[in-house]
Amino acid sequence: MDGWGGRSLRVAAFFDIDGTLVSVNTAPLYARYMRRHGRARRRDLIRTAYYLLQYRLNMLDIERAFERASELIRGQDEAEIKLFCEQWYREIVRDYLVPHMLERVEEHRRAGHALALLSSSTNYLAEPLGRDLHVDHLLVTRLEVADGRFTGRAVMPVCYGRGKVHWAKTFAGENDVDLASSFFYTDSVTDLPVLELVGHPRVVNPDRLLRREARRRGWEIVGEGERGGAL
Repeated sequence: MDGWGGRSLRVAAFFDIDGTLVSVNTAPLYARYMRRHGRARRRDLIRTAYYLLQYRLNMLDIERAFERASELIRGQDEAEIKLFCEQWYREIVRDYLVPHMLERVEEHRRAGHALALLSSSTNYLAEPLGRDLHVDHLLVTRLEVADGRFTGRAVMPVCYGRGKVHWAKTFAGENDVDLASSFFYTDSVTDLPVLELVGHPRVVNPDRLLRREARRRGWEIVGEGERGGAL
């Protein structure tokens, strides 16, 4: 397909992480891992559960949530946190990768599509996952760092809801991607703005609200009646 000035536009395949490439939400996994290593208090686990409930009800104030989370690591060394997250990913998260979704990633790679993770997760989860999947483009939430230490702020907009639309459009503009021909895989109704943005919305292990919306709109629910091989 041709874009402005005769440039050939690419197809992209965007993948959410939690509940999509990973079978669970990773926030409780991380909170419990931190607790096990003496880095979190019991009330931090309760707060994580509260935010997760708000997320599932599509009521989460993501900027407030990240502000509270960032306060916990303000002033800490980024390299040390990065190493801790790498260890967490290897020991815990890797066991939750979804085999049939990893196959989807490979199908898109064989089709020559640009591959990107598009998630509200931070780069400290996305980087080891991206290496495992050989996905270089990470459109994720990033925390502000100055002189190697966290400032307690996130780079705005946070990659969530309309923020995901911003980063997907930015990526498309910088990489000659045609969003109308592109794919997005997700499990959450909070990603409805991006599902509406792409030409090929794909719903994976959907929450109740997204399942209802997908059926109303006739969107593919990956895994339901699937015979395999088709993008």
